[in-house]
Amino acid sequence: MAKHRIFGISFGSVYPHYITKAEKKGRTKEEVDEIIHWLTGYDDDGLGRVLEEKTDFETFFGEAPALNPARSEIKGVICGVRVEEIEDPLMQEIRYLDKLIDELARGKKMEKILRG
Repeated sequence: MAKHRIFGISFGSVYPHYITKAEKKGRTKEEVDEIIHWLTGYDDDGLGRVLEEKTDFETFFGEAPALNPARSEIKGVICGVRVEEIEDPLMQEIRYLDKLIDELARGKKMEKILRG
C-alpha cells in the first residue's frame, strides 16, 4: 500500500511547494494557478475552497470540475518514472501536475506547458 501514501495528504499541504518551486525560478503563483485551472477545471473560487477544506489528492482530482482531455499529451519523466506509463490513474494525475510544475520551473513557455 506504500504507493497510495500520498493520497491521504491534503492538496493544500503540497500547493505551497509548487509555488515555491516556481518562484525560485522566477515564475509566479498566478502561473501555477493557471496550470491547475487548465489541468483540472477548478477556477479561483474552487481552488480556494479545496485549499481551505484541506481536500486530499484523491478528492481533489476525483471532484475536479473538468479534467483537461489534452493532459494525455503530457509526456516525460518525473521522479524517475515516465508519466505516460503510470498505471494507477490517481498517481498519473498527480504526476501530470508535477510534470507541468516542473516544466514551468524549467522556464518553458506557458503555451507549450498548456499544450496549446
